[in-house]
Amino acid sequence: MIEQLIWRWRERARSSVQHARLDWPLLGALFLLASIGLSTLYSASELNLSLVVGQGSRMLLGGMMLLLISRIPPSILRNWTPWLYGFSLLLLVVVALLGHGRGANRWLAIGPIRFQPSELMKLTLPMMVAWYLHARPLPPRWSALLIVAVLVGVPALLIAKQPDLGTALLVAASGLFAIFLAGLGWWRIFSLAGVMAAAAPLLWHFMHEYQRNRLRMFLDPESDPRGNGWHIIQSEIAVGSGGLFGKGWHHGTQSRLEFLPEHTTDFIFAVFSEEWGLIGVAVLIGLYLFIVGRGLWIASNARDTYSRLLAGSISMAFFVYVMVNGGMITGLLPVVGVPLPLVSNGGTSAVSLLAGFGVLMSIHGHRKLVSR
Repeated sequence: MIEQLIWRWRERARSSVQHARLDWPLLGALFLLASIGLSTLYSASELNLSLVVGQGSRMLLGGMMLLLISRIPPSILRNWTPWLYGFSLLLLVVVALLGHGRGANRWLAIGPIRFQPSELMKLTLPMMVAWYLHARPLPPRWSALLIVAVLVGVPALLIAKQPDLGTALLVAASGLFAIFLAGLGWWRIFSLAGVMAAAAPLLWHFMHEYQRNRLRMFLDPESDPRGNGWHIIQSEIAVGSGGLFGKGWHHGTQSRLEFLPEHTTDFIFAVFSEEWGLIGVAVLIGLYLFIVGRGLWIASNARDTYSRLLAGSISMAFFVYVMVNGGMITGLLPVVGVPLPLVSNGGTSAVSLLAGFGVLMSIHGHRKLVSR
């Protein structure tokens, strides 16, 4: 009986690989990035194998999601989009009522499984904006922009309420990229940017005190070097001490001596920088840029508006995740608690990112079967 189950599982896995419509250069780059992530996590966690096995298992689950979604035509994904968006929104409401976490209500638990619904919204929100815009005249009119603002604003506010302002801004950005790629004129972009800039003082009013402290420390971390400025200062020391070639794998002192906080999650880029130096960082950023560039190439070759907007939004959002994490590690941006994609420890993030790349694979693989 067990042998039959194993045989069936192997046949299904083999069938999934054989019939999956994959972009092999992109898949190879993702595999290489995930390998770098697990290696860095193993070093950052003081050779904690169980942590690496756990993250590897979640990446394997994300890889299976990628293979599964790559087989689904974009037209079916488009039909499912309102339901997926509604389901994600419902989960955010449930988090607001029943969520839990360390200092913030961001997690839901179903038996032994814990996950962060905001990570799912990172994928379903650009799908929803692309779904709404694809059947309308482009560039979108003001009435359409108002509807999109509601679609983006409601989940962003629910996530900010958890509180998780960094993820809320990134989720909003993933939806706004779809508007930008829809051919919005520059004067409308500048108008929207002016409105958001004018609303910034209101955002400060609704921020929590620890979030305000992060902004203050971004401007002057030396004002509280042993308190709120500790993260930024230690991160900059780790990055700078790596030099040109780094100290070598598992020879970084900042993380091993516990100077660097959150060194397996949000600040793992500092660990990598210390161990592999400027050369290693350049290679890692080059790998990220290749992935983003490949995603934009897939978007440019998409055959319908929905696929083009969605592929472009996912690719640009991935680019922003990398830049925001790198910016906060090097002190160029405030600390907002954003993980480094496919390198930081985090199961929900890894699964949702790989599922997003499954959407890209689907758009790439079915591009010749879709009419405009």
